[in-house]
Amino acid sequence: MKEFVLGSAFLMFISSLPAGVSNGHTVRLEPELAPQKAAFLQSFGNSLPPIGYVTFCREHEAECRPSGPIVDRMQLTAQRRNELERVNRYVNQSVSPVTDLDLYGKVEVWTYPSGKGDCEDYVLLKRRMLIERGWPESTLLITVVRDENNEGHAVLTARTDIGDLVLDNKRQQIVRWTDTPYTFVKQQSERNPLVWSSLMPPSGDSSQTTASHSR
Repeated sequence: MKEFVLGSAFLMFISSLPAGVSNGHTVRLEPELAPQKAAFLQSFGNSLPPIGYVTFCREHEAECRPSGPIVDRMQLTAQRRNELERVNRYVNQSVSPVTDLDLYGKVEVWTYPSGKGDCEDYVLLKRRMLIERGWPESTLLITVVRDENNEGHAVLTARTDIGDLVLDNKRQQIVRWTDTPYTFVKQQSERNPLVWSSLMPPSGDSSQTTASHSR
């Protein structure tokens, strides 16, 4: 069972940084997708990041600082949709899934994969490749969910004008978050990749962020 440990020393980590840092199937997106209210995730205040992400940022500080303009949502043109499909397909096909415990002998290690990796490693690589293709980092958010077995899992959320789309190493199709079987727990802030936001309402009622209840 994958668990994402909270980074309780996160505020200390931020303060240590310099000032100013506040498988072979074709992936398809349904062409008739149109904007709708349920297509966009809602955040409920700040949350602690996974400890694995904190460690990753200590080793890759430049990649965890805010950079470039803050874009609320990417317009999903045919070119941008093709980029999502190609990157998602490439990473899913080129990386073999393996747990951090099996690969590194540790419960949680976030890093770029070299042929093998856990769910968060797929996410890191997809995010980097899309940023290299011109996607603003504010539209590509690492997201922690609970899967259909109530296990911790990481996906990449692409914030587009037609909804929040999920790139997932467990499936080839790119879909809206509402079309997954997941409960959405937390994700990076679109304004600062060092800051994480809760996707769980303060009441603890997960039905608002459980995809099967959001359609």
